[in-house]
Amino acid sequence: MSERFDAIVVGSGIGGLSFALSLARRGMSIAVVTKKTGAESNTNWAQGGIACVTDRTDDFESHVQDTLTAGDGLCDVGAVRHIVEQGPARVAELIAWGVKFENGPDGRPDLGREGGHSRRRILHARDMTGRAIESALLRAVAVAPGVRMLEHHLAIDLITRSKLDPSVEMGEPKDRVLGIHVLDTREGVVTTMAAKVVILATGGVGQVYQFTTNPDIATGDGVAMAYRAGAEVRDMEMVQFHPTALKAPDGGRALISEAVRGEGGVLRDLAGRAFMSDFHPLADLAPRDVVARAIDAVMKRSGAPHVLLDATGVAHGGFAQRFPHIHETCLKAGLNPSVQHLPVVPAAHYLCGGVATDLAGRTTLRGLYAVGEVACTGLHGANRLASNSLLEAVVLAYDGAEAAQAEVSAFSGEWPELPGWVDGSAGDPDERVVLSHNWDELRRTMWDYVGIVRSTKRLQRARTRIGALADEVRDYYWNFKVEPRLLELRNLIQVADLIVECALQRKESRGLHHTLDYPHKSDSPVHSSVRRKSVKA
Repeated sequence: MSERFDAIVVGSGIGGLSFALSLARRGMSIAVVTKKTGAESNTNWAQGGIACVTDRTDDFESHVQDTLTAGDGLCDVGAVRHIVEQGPARVAELIAWGVKFENGPDGRPDLGREGGHSRRRILHARDMTGRAIESALLRAVAVAPGVRMLEHHLAIDLITRSKLDPSVEMGEPKDRVLGIHVLDTREGVVTTMAAKVVILATGGVGQVYQFTTNPDIATGDGVAMAYRAGAEVRDMEMVQFHPTALKAPDGGRALISEAVRGEGGVLRDLAGRAFMSDFHPLADLAPRDVVARAIDAVMKRSGAPHVLLDATGVAHGGFAQRFPHIHETCLKAGLNPSVQHLPVVPAAHYLCGGVATDLAGRTTLRGLYAVGEVACTGLHGANRLASNSLLEAVVLAYDGAEAAQAEVSAFSGEWPELPGWVDGSAGDPDERVVLSHNWDELRRTMWDYVGIVRSTKRLQRARTRIGALADEVRDYYWNFKVEPRLLELRNLIQVADLIVECALQRKESRGLHHTLDYPHKSDSPVHSSVRRKSVKA
């Protein structure tokens, strides 16, 4: 007998926890499934803040236009307006849940400015906004009625009606989500969980690239599961590379928030020359895609392994007070940003595409919702405006909870008995080197061939290599018992294939997708889209 819930939320970042809290207020039974601990999420790593119109010198129209400009013609205008206009109410709700944003000496919010924004509108908790939000939401969830937190549980796949009933075709109106199979990573046991609705809030895909600002958990689990279940996936080629990841002497990467440039940081080449004015009128405050390509161009032209971020004049010399976490990170790497220029390079940062949803988080598969970075709502278009992601997550979580409540109330019929997990003749893994080798090869392939600047030939090379890796991992998956590293690699390979497929569909350069074969924008922008048509291994 499978455990039954009204809703299962997969992921414990701002989107998932906000969704769970909104559902709990409606008297529903909820399981929050998270593969590490509740505090480990992309939200927890977010430094910059949450963009929202809260000051009398700002207005919705300005925020909308900044978002549309950054999105480079691919945004859904209705989605942009809805999310921007609903922002203040949802930020007020975060504050009610215990999030404490920074205030200035006058008691008003201390608003920051980041690249692409025409006004100061970034609410922040110094440079640890994500952590402040995550901590407050976890405290609220801990006392919320009806919410069960399942840490160290990794979702394997969605269970759908089409998988159980041969007469139901994948993706047709009769098809719907019924639950999930979940691996308890500490016990090594797979359990079956049934639900009337499932919400994917699994974050991004950064680990598909060799260099990323994302935590280890960002392995694209939700996108891969949704695609395998038949949901539409859109604009996967739009992967945002953060322009400024610290290139530490030990080879590690650490995010240097765009807010540093918003407070006066300047990018320089190794000769000390400020170069961003060569690429955009806003110079160091240009949109992220422009800055990342500029840095890439300067590095390729000069052969330099990095460029420099001059933050010595930030916050009038008070860098440590404005950015304490970044300051500490730099000091641990042997660098003092108050007196030294920081070596920085671009790194994979944020997925602007994802599982296609409406403005209530509904996907194309009945009963399945997506919220946060895993979802493609139309807000970000071809390039995310800085600090819009946390805003999108809280707005869609609120609206999605209303829609999910209505769907749960309308759920009719007998609960089907869901099948348990069957290992069959699968044995214990014999050579885990296959996983580690394929993991490294996949990430290098994506970095070399599907990075900041692409070409059709590079994409085709990547597709060939990804296909070979997929065959090897598929064979491994069916012959050995599942374990976290295997499941994550399986998901990353699926995500990599989707990114390449969407990139090959786009015959233009737009936003985050820049290809040498189609250097100009088309007159009629369209979304790339992929949807699985049948059940396969």
